[in-house]
Parts: sequence; structure tokens; C-alpha cells
Amino acid sequence: MLMIKLQPDFEFSNRNGSIIQLVNKGWNQVNVLDSKKGSKRGGHYHKENKELFYIISGEANLILDNGAVEEIMNLKKGDMFLVSPYQMHTFEFLEDTFMVSLYDIGVEYEDGTKDIYSEWEE
Repeated sequence: MLMIKLQPDFEFSNRNGSIIQLVNKGWNQVNVLDSKKGSKRGGHYHKENKELFYIISGEANLILDNGAVEEIMNLKKGDMFLVSPYQMHTFEFLEDTFMVSLYDIGVEYEDGTKDIYSEWEE
């Protein structure tokens, strides 16, 4: 399996609210995703990038596929996990879901190409 469960670097709560520091260095692209219940997102892999996810709210199934499908169920608020390069991944959203995704390199290259592949190359 090329998915690793992680914990945020730092968490602090008091009567004013909370702060969750996901990472403190090493990530070059950050996206916030808003996905609706019943939708799917992904169906691709990255050759160079590690992709880190943090679920802010909601619930999703993560389907990993390297020729043999392995479904990771019940990812929810507070779950943080890393998807390695060459790991095909697809999300199925069970609830309206907000999540953050971070790339260690960034998927958009200066020449306009992207490190996003939806079919396995032979």
C-alpha cells in the first residue's frame, strides 16, 4: 500500500478555538478542495509528487489502484494521509467535504505540462 496515515505537526486548542499546523516545510503547492456528496475526484496518479491530504470536514472513501484495487473506507474530519508517487487514487465523497491537498514539488511545470496521469503507461 502506498498510502500512509499521518498526524499534524502541531495542534493547540483553548477557549478561543484551535490551530492545526499540518506541516512546517517541504511542500510547494497547497489546494483547498470543496467536494459535494455523491461526487468523485481523482482517478489519477503523479510520477514525481507526493500528495498529502487533510480532511477538514466531511467523509470520503479513498480508492487506491495499482492493478489490484484497495479501498480505504471512512476517511473523516481530522484524518491526514500521504499518497506516494505512482499510486492511482480516487475519492468518493459520502458527505459534502472540505479537504486540503499539498504537493511536495507541485504538479504544474513551467512548460505547461502537469504531473497528472490518468492512465497507466505501458
